[in-house]
Amino acid sequence: MNETRTKLIDRLRETLDAKGVLTGEDVTPRYHADWSRENPCRPEVVLRPADTHDLSKALALCNAAGQPIVIQGGMTGLSGGATPRHGEWAMSLERLRGIVELDPDSMTITARAGTPLEAVQQAAEEAGFILPLDLGARGSCNIGGNISTNAGGNSVIQYGMARALVLGLEAVLADGTIIRSRNKLLKNNAGFDLKQLFIGSEGTLGVVTEVTLRIFPRTLSRQSALCGLATFADVVAFFKAMKQQFGIITAFEVMWANYYRYAMENVNHLRDAFGQEHNFYILLETEGNDPDLDQQHFQNVLNAELERGRLQDVVMANTLEERDSFWAIRDAVGEFLLSMLRPANFDIGIPLGVMDQCLQEIVAALTARFDKLQFVTFGHLGDGNVHFIATTGRHEDNQAIYDIVYTIIGRYQGSITAEHGIGVLKKEWLYLSRTPEEIALMKTLKRAMDPNNILNPGRVIE
Repeated sequence: MNETRTKLIDRLRETLDAKGVLTGEDVTPRYHADWSRENPCRPEVVLRPADTHDLSKALALCNAAGQPIVIQGGMTGLSGGATPRHGEWAMSLERLRGIVELDPDSMTITARAGTPLEAVQQAAEEAGFILPLDLGARGSCNIGGNISTNAGGNSVIQYGMARALVLGLEAVLADGTIIRSRNKLLKNNAGFDLKQLFIGSEGTLGVVTEVTLRIFPRTLSRQSALCGLATFADVVAFFKAMKQQFGIITAFEVMWANYYRYAMENVNHLRDAFGQEHNFYILLETEGNDPDLDQQHFQNVLNAELERGRLQDVVMANTLEERDSFWAIRDAVGEFLLSMLRPANFDIGIPLGVMDQCLQEIVAALTARFDKLQFVTFGHLGDGNVHFIATTGRHEDNQAIYDIVYTIIGRYQGSITAEHGIGVLKKEWLYLSRTPEEIALMKTLKRAMDPNNILNPGRVIE
C-alpha cells in the first residue's frame, strides 16, 4: 500500500467510528462478490458509515483522493454490480438500518438504505398496511439496493416497479454533497424530479441513503391458486381473462414445465400439487375487501376456466400453509440455483405478443450449439419479465450463451435486463436495448455528477 492510500485510510479512521473501516482479515468473503459469484475480488478496505453524514464525509475524502468506490448492500445482485474490481474499496451500507418514520395519514414509510426489504414490509404490516414491493430475496436484499436497481418482483403487475413506489429519497453525490429530495406528496411538480436520477442508475450517480415509499391499506381477502395449462396461447388468454375478472391481481407467475420439474426434483421439501405434468403452471393471486364474495367469485371464475378448457387443472389454497406451499415452488430458484454449476442467468424482458416465439428461437439456437444444455424458464408474465437460467455444466460456455440469447432479445425489441440491472456482467450488450443517443446521454450525466469517476466505475457504462 502506498503512502497516499495509507494516509487516506488514517483520515477515514479519524472520520468514521471504530466499526467504520475494515482492513486485513476483517474483510471477510461477504464483501468479495455478489450472488452472481462471478469474478470475486477482495477489497483492500471496506468502509461502513453509521449514518448519512459519515458516508458524506467518507465519500468526500475518497473523491478528493481519486479513490474508486463500489457500493454494497445486501449483496443479492446477479449482475456483478456490487462485486469489487481491482483497486476499488467497498462502501457497505449495512449499518444504515432502521425505519425512520411511518406516516399512516400520508400512507408512507421512510427507511434507511441498509434496511432489509422484509423488515420494511413487516413494519408496514404491523401498522395495517402493505409495501407491495416483494421479491424472493426479501430477507437478504436491502431497500437501498432495490431502489438503486429499480427492482421489480412479484407484484409489478398491480403496483409497478420500485420507481412507482418511491415518493422521496436522500442521496449522496460523489463529492459528498447530500441531496435531500424528501417528499410525501403524490403530486409535486416543483422543478426537476431529481430522485429519478438515483432510481435504477445502480449507484453510478449517487448513493441512496434513505427512501420514502408509498404503502397501501391491507386488503381483507386474498385468494391463491396454482393452475396447470397446456399451451402458451392458453396462458395469454387466461391472463387477459383474469385482468377482466379481477380488480386487484397481485401475482401472475408463470413456470414452464422445465422449471417446475427441476424444482420438484432438486428441492426436497416441495410438494407437487398435481397428479400429472402440465406444460405451464401459473401461480395466480388476487385480493379484495369482501372475503366471502371474493372467495366465491374466485372459485366461480376458475371453475368456468376449467369448463372452458383453458385450464387443465387448478388447486386453490384454503389455508395460509397451502398458499405458502405454492410460493415455495415459485421461490425455489433461490435454493436450486447453487446446484446448477454457475449457470448463465437471465432476467430478460420480451413483449408478450412475441414471447413464445422468441423463447422458442432462443432454445433452438442454444440446443443447436450445445450438446448438453440444461435450462429452466419462469417469470412474471404480466409485465413481460422472463427469467431464463441455462448451463452446459461448463462455465466457459456462458459467454457464448449470453451472446446468443441477448442477440435474439435485441431482434425482438426486448430488454437484456428487466429488473436485475446491467452491473458489470451485461454492460457489453447494453447497445442491444438502448440507442447510441441514450447511452451518450447516460455518459453525459455520469461525467457531470461524478467527474472523477469514483462511484461504481465501469458499471452500466464505461
